[in-house]
Amino acid sequence: MANIKINKIASHRNGISGEPFYVVLFHDKDIEADMVATVFEEPGYVAVLAIGETVKANIEFGNGNSWRGDHFEKDLRDAIAEWEKAL
Repeated sequence: MANIKINKIASHRNGISGEPFYVVLFHDKDIEADMVATVFEEPGYVAVLAIGETVKANIEFGNGNSWRGDHFEKDLRDAIAEWEKAL
């Protein structure tokens, strides 16, 4: 299970015909990094990037900004469910 602190969640429509998704800003306490996740409705569709590496234009797989979405998925989806309940 990931050791994260949720900072902000937003829902996106993805245009008029695309799949909706969530964007989650969070802090990973284990690696001490701020992260951004894109979470689609279908299970297994989660992408995670470290914000600091992304700002440095590092978006390459296997070069310090590759993170397993499945490692964070349960905690992110739980946080999204709580956020939706509070709306």
